[in-house]
Amino acid sequence: MHDIRAIRDNPAAFDAALARRGLPPQSSEILALDEKRRAIATALQINQARRNEASKAIGQAMAASDATTADALKAEVASLKESLPAMEQEDRDTSAALDAMLLAIPNLPADDVPEGADEAANVEVLRWGAPRAFDFTPQDHADFGPALGLDFESAAAMSGARFAALRGGMARLHRALAQFMLDRQSGENGYEEVNPPLLVRDDALYGTGQLPKFAEDLFHTTDGRWLIPTAEVTLTNLVRDQIVPLDGLPLRFTALTPCFRSEAGSAGRDTRGFIRQHQFEKVELVAICSPDDSPAEHERMVAAAEGILQALDLPYRKMLLCSGDMGFSAAKTFDLEVWLPSQQTYREISSISNCGDFQARRMNARFKPEGEKATRFLHTLNGSGLAVGRTLVAVLENYQQADASVIIPDVLAPYMGGVTRLEPRP
Repeated sequence: MHDIRAIRDNPAAFDAALARRGLPPQSSEILALDEKRRAIATALQINQARRNEASKAIGQAMAASDATTADALKAEVASLKESLPAMEQEDRDTSAALDAMLLAIPNLPADDVPEGADEAANVEVLRWGAPRAFDFTPQDHADFGPALGLDFESAAAMSGARFAALRGGMARLHRALAQFMLDRQSGENGYEEVNPPLLVRDDALYGTGQLPKFAEDLFHTTDGRWLIPTAEVTLTNLVRDQIVPLDGLPLRFTALTPCFRSEAGSAGRDTRGFIRQHQFEKVELVAICSPDDSPAEHERMVAAAEGILQALDLPYRKMLLCSGDMGFSAAKTFDLEVWLPSQQTYREISSISNCGDFQARRMNARFKPEGEKATRFLHTLNGSGLAVGRTLVAVLENYQQADASVIIPDVLAPYMGGVTRLEPRP
């Protein structure tokens, strides 16, 4: 959500920021509607005040036995009462139209975000780890995974494409990865573990920016709720409509949840294998802090996600996304991309964003700075720490052996009950 006052104060700066997103100027249309809304609101207030004033004067006229004046005032009040409902409805409609316009516009990029139209303009910040040198041709996880318990056929038979059933050691490895991530984020990195709802109402998704623009990417239930596409939605909405005490900041939350995405418009992209599923699990990280602290909090969150990859000894690179490749709610985003030997390239495994006050405005989440009377909007940040399914794919491919087995990373030993290798099932 955007601050209409900031747009009024500097419409040229607003349009220039939208241009960095690849969007046309919109300030003129916004301000024209804003002016109309304020004019209607002013007229409504004047008429409401006159109705109240005239109503009071009726009693005074009657007390003075001035029937002529009383009758004239009664007629005026009756006329105002008849016209006010239409004015009130126009005020509501105009305000709703302005809100809808502002809700559909993405967040503005931070000043230090590189300019560009798409991923080609993203900037590589660092690489960690060296891709393994195989003495055989590494296979795609979709080819050797089924023999280890990655069951696509049974899942497709009951649920359709882009679902998978994990069986035996594969299921345990997936659980081990999720538990390791959750323990690391809630223990060493200080994020409070939360077990949040998986179904939410419209307001929660409006708050984090998935609605109204991305409704087709979500699953909608028959009772009007939505399955969460990420725990970012539920964790961030924990502060909805609240004034968070300054001494309680920052808030840091983590959750392991299933995530549900319809993947509308992604036909043909990673339809094979376990990379892009309708249902997957993810350990989400969310931080809520003061504006002054959000840049440092962003770096801290990125490091928390990187730590998982480093502990698993998975080569990755860190990318600063350009203005045209960021998500809707983000002001600045780092992507972590893990090395996949079968593709001989890096693929996204975590996206960590600073949203500034964009989501907080939509949720009315505020704090009161020390020594100030007025409240200010919080800053919110979110990221994957990590996507469990994509991490499973990375482990399978980077730790695969010539005999189609997979060695379990040492850091997962406490979670695997003595299993050190996945072997092809008989």
